[in-house]
Amino acid sequence: MRRLTFGAACLAASATLAASAGASGSSARADMRAAVVLDNARVRAFKTTGASLAGVAHGPGVVIPLEDGPARKAGDAYWASDAAIPVTGTNTSPLVIVEPKAVAKGGPPSPAGSKPGSATFVGMSFKTLFENERVTAIRARMEVNAREGVHTHASDTLVVHLSGGAIEDTANGTTKVNRWKPGDVEFESRGSSHSARNVGQAIDVVLVALKP
Repeated sequence: MRRLTFGAACLAASATLAASAGASGSSARADMRAAVVLDNARVRAFKTTGASLAGVAHGPGVVIPLEDGPARKAGDAYWASDAAIPVTGTNTSPLVIVEPKAVAKGGPPSPAGSKPGSATFVGMSFKTLFENERVTAIRARMEVNAREGVHTHASDTLVVHLSGGAIEDTANGTTKVNRWKPGDVEFESRGSSHSARNVGQAIDVVLVALKP
């Protein structure tokens, strides 16, 4: 993933703009409002629980449970027509909510690049959870010692970390190890390039690739 590295728009991108936000701390603020963990021109992401949706904008979005609950398991992402409305069975479970922002049509074409899962890699797997006109949601796993070749991201992609872990990322001639915790969120910009390798435990994430 970008720093986390998961292939392809997929995960990680180097250079990145990683507007990474934490997953550290509580899922919601003390005033019971959802905590904004990432906000830019393309997307806004919140960390909270199903019982603390104050502050989440009314509108469509991807809801990603971070732990197993009575209705859904961790990483079982789904599309909500209104992400600010509580869903039965997730009231006490920590969540990340990803709300894509509308973008003007007719902008510059997307740079050539890889889609999640299409870059050269060893020890990685990708499973599409759902796709619509706004996003593609993918469950991805990077096994111990997995490697990802140099690739360019074809879309802006959010990486939501389910397990946490350590990724050695190389971009623009610089190599560094990024360490992630469960619930951390990062942003991988389209057009960014990098390679990566898992230097810790197996890593599970949900990727949300934004459509232009």
